[in-house]
Amino acid sequence: MIDPASLVWLVPLLPLLATAGIAIRVIAGRAVGDRGEVPTAWIAQGAALGSLALLLALDALAAIGGPPGQVILGTWLASGDFAVKLSFTLDALALSVATLVAAIGAVTVRFSVNYLHREPGFHRFFMILSLFLAGMLLIVLAGNAVLTFVGWELAGVSSYLLIGYAYDRPAATGNALWAFVSNRIGDAGFILGIALAAMWLGTVEWPQLAAAAALDALTIRFLLIGFLLAALVKSAQVPFAPWIARALEGPTPSSAVFYGSVMVFAGVYLVIRLEPLLTQVPDLMALLAITGALTVLYGWLGGLVQTDVKSALMFGTTTQVGLMFLACGLGWFELAAWYLGLHALWRAYQFLMAPSYMHLAGRPARPVPAWLAGRRALYTAALQRFWLEHLAQGLLVRPMQAVGRDMRAFDDEVLSRMVGMPPDEADGDEADEVIHGRGLAGRILAWVAGHLQRFETHLVLRGGGGPAERLMRKAGAALLVVEGLLERPRYLLLLVLATFAVIL
Repeated sequence: MIDPASLVWLVPLLPLLATAGIAIRVIAGRAVGDRGEVPTAWIAQGAALGSLALLLALDALAAIGGPPGQVILGTWLASGDFAVKLSFTLDALALSVATLVAAIGAVTVRFSVNYLHREPGFHRFFMILSLFLAGMLLIVLAGNAVLTFVGWELAGVSSYLLIGYAYDRPAATGNALWAFVSNRIGDAGFILGIALAAMWLGTVEWPQLAAAAALDALTIRFLLIGFLLAALVKSAQVPFAPWIARALEGPTPSSAVFYGSVMVFAGVYLVIRLEPLLTQVPDLMALLAITGALTVLYGWLGGLVQTDVKSALMFGTTTQVGLMFLACGLGWFELAAWYLGLHALWRAYQFLMAPSYMHLAGRPARPVPAWLAGRRALYTAALQRFWLEHLAQGLLVRPMQAVGRDMRAFDDEVLSRMVGMPPDEADGDEADEVIHGRGLAGRILAWVAGHLQRFETHLVLRGGGGPAERLMRKAGAALLVVEGLLERPRYLLLLVLATFAVIL
């Protein structure tokens, strides 16, 4: 009899298959016009609802017989004594958050069908949104840090692609680059945490990591630093907060499911998952509490000076997530988990309603509070978002752009000349120089090509029949004679008898 818990791998797989199915339709040219939108919508909705139905079934079984716990389906990667299992964690926390993610995802997919009707990127949006749901479900349900990181990256790539959804607008691509570069810091921290866990513990399974609380405090501290860095960046905590305000460049449904109610809580979920280790290092918990408190102040003051609905909701989300980190830092992990679920539902509803708020409100947005407007320095700091964006621009984005320019110059001035290719800015006459061999490698290739051409011309293709050509003609004539003999019955029978003699 099949254990129902062993089917958990279908939960993240269904949205992933939806991504592939929509991509195949686009490549095949079937995703065209209004009629082409219907199958795409059905594929995305079917996958989201299928994942939700599976999770509800697992929830019912867990309510009757208790959560299954760790489910190991096999070995994914192995090297010597170290192995990464294809495992899933089905405890109360994972099942609850996964069901929440699937429910919000299903509602968002349905909302997006009408919201994005006749948009040029309709099919692309649902393809990326399904990929995001697969990544988030994998983050929540994965039984080890490596599998969690796979979902972490899927969600990050989806976020980058949907921030730059309107790729013809420089603002969209610029903000997507900003978010991408910022999140690479957190990804590096996650990889560091995985590497230290593999090196010191020999395992990356979450239950084994939680059981490592018997290690000395220094080892636990170093082990946690990478994971906490990833959590702080993904949940946009100070000083990494600026990227999430720029992420609102994407369509409203993606803002709702990414930064309003689901992905922004991935860092909180990771911190709650690491509770047994965090309680062993009070200094890191104090750091979480301080970071959360600073983020609360940043989000609260920044939200008071916003003039559009989405930005105000985004700063409100930043404030609430800061409160969750503060709760974790104070040791109230269960409170943070409940807070996560309730706030995710409420904020998802608010973001999806954001396009209608102006019509529903019937009055202009509230002015800046008098106590803030009267404090010029504080008001300016809130307007400038405490200059964190300028700091990130100088420390992250500009250096990355400079590295890109340097790599381009190195490619043009060094690599292109080494292989004999002209630089990109060369005109048509100079571009033809590659035929004559530009640079050391180009001259060598031209010399080899010249000798091969000479061999071909004088030995094979020489007019009147070169030596190789005459030899080939004689061989062809001999083969024609053999073929004619084999067509005669007696010779064919003789060949068959000889074949049997050799076999026997």
